[in-house]
Amino acid sequence: MLIALASVKGSPGVTTFALALAASWPTEVRRVVVECDPAGGDLVQRFGMAASPGLLSLAAAARQPVDPDVVWSHVQRLPGGVQVIAGPPGGHQARAALSTLTSAASPLYGTARRPAVAMFADCGRLDPGSPAEAVIRHADVLLLISGTYSDELAHLATRVHDLGRTAARACLVLAGRGHATHEVARELGIPVMARIPHDPTAAGRYTGRAAPGRRRAGGLARVATAVAEALSGEPAREPSPPSPSVVQQAPGVPAQPTAASGVRVLPPTALHNGHLHSTAPGKDVRP
Repeated sequence: MLIALASVKGSPGVTTFALALAASWPTEVRRVVVECDPAGGDLVQRFGMAASPGLLSLAAAARQPVDPDVVWSHVQRLPGGVQVIAGPPGGHQARAALSTLTSAASPLYGTARRPAVAMFADCGRLDPGSPAEAVIRHADVLLLISGTYSDELAHLATRVHDLGRTAARACLVLAGRGHATHEVARELGIPVMARIPHDPTAAGRYTGRAAPGRRRAGGLARVATAVAEALSGEPAREPSPPSPSVVQQAPGVPAQPTAASGVRVLPPTALHNGHLHSTAPGKDVRP
């Protein structure tokens, strides 16, 4: 399964959520996060990783026909166990690597089609003409992540339907503070799958800036677990103990009693004729 994650404005936490989602995915599935951001990757600097193996070494290997399993020779493991293929910090090198790895014969696509594999492609900010759009065309699901302040939503409104037509399934995930979820859904005419809360303590685990001795999972892990279960159709795992969190609802979706009882995440959606439509029943995730 290939899951692409991207934004259209700013930095609403695409990389952070990609890592949290991979950490929450069912454990029987082999998981890898690939930095496909044409502006350059963050993981090398965040976690003090070696520059190689990574996206550049994989691109060099993929210049010749290779077995898709070659992908696993270019991963590194983060603290906590998530496997990643880190992109180079520089945009020029990242774009050069993507020119090879986004072609139809890319080993990334072959690996993602293997049974019991989940690949999370961090596509960064999708400016028009981004080479990462090729990844979205091959993805099973696009998680389009957006902040909810007015300037972010204005950019989202101009791109969301075009990107939805590019992807097989497009799901809108909101992040952080700003306009209420139901207001965004009403104004854009698009249901919201989930909302990632402002949770700097939990996010620190995925940005290399975790506070020593603080392991609270928080709302980020809770929402990542719910989204993982909605997309995979299997019981997901929480990387650490949950804490109370509230995910607001799109119009017409019954609210759950409290976050302590469960988090409601709308099902995956598909965009047809310019509108996003639900494709499956909603799921309740209970601790």
